[in-house]
Amino acid sequence: MEPNLEEAINEWHASVNARDLQRSERTVGDPVVVLGPKGAGPITPAQFAEWVERSGIKLVPRSWHPVSERLMVVEEDATWPESTESTRVATVFRASGGKVTAALRLPDLKAALELAYTCREMAATE
Repeated sequence: MEPNLEEAINEWHASVNARDLQRSERTVGDPVVVLGPKGAGPITPAQFAEWVERSGIKLVPRSWHPVSERLMVVEEDATWPESTESTRVATVFRASGGKVTAALRLPDLKAALELAYTCREMAATE
């Protein structure tokens, strides 16, 4: 596992949950690949910080699932400003150089693990 993978993911969660926009920009690569209910693709750190502010999401890690040196799936409880209860989701994280370079949020752990294993196998055959 990349030495800073877990640290990068912890810092990502801390910055998002604090809604610290400058810190959030520093936690991600340029670009960072994202996936969520509104789409997927690479975005800049500034665009990531805008999403943090706009969404108001909080993600509390519940379980960690290492997949490879650079990939980790984290099951999380998500809340939004308008929600009264949390929703369980899972995010596939990729990190490099101490920064999160991909955060792919899926509706459940099974879907996230399937995507992570597919990504791992694709990378292994490059």
